[in-house]
Amino acid sequence: MPSSCAIDALKAHYQQLSQLNLLDLFKQNSQRAKDFTLELDGVYFDFSKNNINEQTLDLLLDFAKQQNLTTKIQAMFNGEKINNTENRAVLHTALRSNKESILVDGHNVMPEIKAVRAQMAEFCRKIHSGEHLGYTGKKITTIVNIGIGGSDLGPVLICQALKPYRVSGMNIHFISSVDGYMLNDILADIDPETTLFVVASKTFTTQETMTNAHSTRSWFLDKTTNNTAAIAKHFIALSTNTAAVQAFGIAPENMFAFWDFVGGRYSSWSAIGLSIALYIGYNNFDQFLGGARALDEHFSQTADLRQNLPVILGLIGVWYNNFYDYHSLIISPYNTRLTRFPAYIQQLEMESNGKSVNKAGAPLNYATCPVVWGDSGINGQHAYYQLLHQGTQVVPMDIIVATSDKFSNHEHNDILWSNAIAQAEAFMTGKSYDTAKSELLAQGMSQDLASEIAKHKVFPGNRPSNMLVLPEINPHYLGMLIALYEHKVFVQGVIWDINTFDQMGVELGKALAKKVLQDIESRQISEHDGSTVAIIQHYLQQTTQNKQKS
Repeated sequence: MPSSCAIDALKAHYQQLSQLNLLDLFKQNSQRAKDFTLELDGVYFDFSKNNINEQTLDLLLDFAKQQNLTTKIQAMFNGEKINNTENRAVLHTALRSNKESILVDGHNVMPEIKAVRAQMAEFCRKIHSGEHLGYTGKKITTIVNIGIGGSDLGPVLICQALKPYRVSGMNIHFISSVDGYMLNDILADIDPETTLFVVASKTFTTQETMTNAHSTRSWFLDKTTNNTAAIAKHFIALSTNTAAVQAFGIAPENMFAFWDFVGGRYSSWSAIGLSIALYIGYNNFDQFLGGARALDEHFSQTADLRQNLPVILGLIGVWYNNFYDYHSLIISPYNTRLTRFPAYIQQLEMESNGKSVNKAGAPLNYATCPVVWGDSGINGQHAYYQLLHQGTQVVPMDIIVATSDKFSNHEHNDILWSNAIAQAEAFMTGKSYDTAKSELLAQGMSQDLASEIAKHKVFPGNRPSNMLVLPEINPHYLGMLIALYEHKVFVQGVIWDINTFDQMGVELGKALAKKVLQDIESRQISEHDGSTVAIIQHYLQQTTQNKQKS
C-alpha cells in the first residue's frame, strides 16, 4: 500500500498480535469491553471482539494520518473534485446539509438542493392531501418505483425498514429487473386509477429502467383507453433530460432533478428518495436526512480519529483485508426490517471500492474491497453460519441490532437479542475438544464414541465481529446507519488510494449487451468468442421453436 513505513510497522505488529487470540486480549485488559466501545447519539459500537489492541489502533491511525485522511475528508465536504476520473465533486453529504453555501467551481449548489427538497415536500403534500388526484378523480394510494441499481436498492431498503412509518393507506412496489416477470406481476395487482409511477433515470435512457417504463406506459394507456393526457397525472420523472421526459408525456413540473456530484449508490438523499418520501411522508424523510447529517457532522468534525466511528470501522476492515487476508465480510442485521441492508451495502462497498488501479491508474499489488454478503442474522444462523463457525475461512462480521422495536414485542425482541449476543460470543470463544468431549460424556455417551464425535463439535473460535446497536429503527437512526457505512467506504478508499466514486467496471457488460441484443434482434451474429456465439445461436434456436409451438 502507499506508505511503506506504516505498512512495515503494521506487518511487524501483525506477526506479534496474530499469535494471540481474542480471549488472550480480553485477559490482558480487564477494561477491554469499555476501551473498545464508542457511542454517538445513542448508537453503541462495540468493536472489542476484534483481533486488535491499542497498538493496532495507534498504527492504523498513524497510517490514516500519513494518507492525509483528515484533509481528504474536508476536501469531500468542501466540494473539491475528488472523483478524479470523472472530474466531479462528491457531494451526497450536501443533499442532507443545512448549510447556506457549498461551492462547486465557485457555484453555490445549496439553493438548488433546497429548491428540490421544497419541490419534493410540496408534491408529497399534494399527493397525501388529495390535491393531486388520478385521472378519474381518485386519490393516489400506490407508488411504483421504476429504477435500477442505486435508484432501486436504496429506496427498497429504506421503505422496507421504515414500513411502520408509512403514510396511512399508502402502498409501494419496486420494478428493477427487465426480465418481465417482476413487471407483469406488479401490474396485475395494481389499479391504474390510483397508482403513481416514479421513473428514476438521470439520463432517461437507462436500458432496463426505460424498457420497464415504456412497457408500463403501454399498459397504462391500454387500461385508460389510450388517454395520453392521463399520463401527466400518473407518471413523474427523476431525471435531468427535460426533452425525453416531456416526450414521454410527463409534465415538466413533475420532473425532479439531481446532479452529477451524486453517484447512484449515494442518491437516496436526493430526488431519488421521492418514492421514500411519498411512502413514509416528507417529515419522516426529513428526519432520515437529519440522521445522516448528524453522522456527517461527527465524521467531519471529530478531529480525534480514535473517537471517529466511520474511521475506526473502516480501519478495522483494512486491518483484516490487508494483513489477515480475510477477503470477505458478512453483514448480519438482527431485524427483519433490515433484511435488504446487506444487498444495499454490497453495492455501496463493492461498486465503490472494487478497484484494481490507484487514483493515478497504476495497477495495485494489494487487496482492496472484500466480498460483502449476508442476510437477516436470525435466518443466517440456520443457513451459512455453519461455515462461519467451523469452516476453513475466517469471515469478519458486522452484527446490527436495535435495542427496542415498538412495532414488535418484548418477548420476541429478547429472543432476537439473545441470539445476536450469543452468536458474537460463540464466534469469539469457540469450543475446545476437551469441552466437547466432557459434554458428550455427561450425556451418557461412551468414552470411545465421545472421543470420536467430539472432533466434530470443536469450534475454533477467534472469529471477529463488530456489534452496532441502534436505539431503534426509525428514520433518524436509519439515516445515521447508512451514512456510517458511506463514510466507512470513503475511509477505506483513501487508505487504498483508489477512486471510490466511479464505477467503470459496470460499463463493459452494458456495452456488450447492446451488441448482443442487436445480434438477437437482427438474427445476424457479429464477431464474438466461440462460447458467446454458441449461446446466442442456442437462444435463437429455442425462441424460434417456442414461436412455432405457440
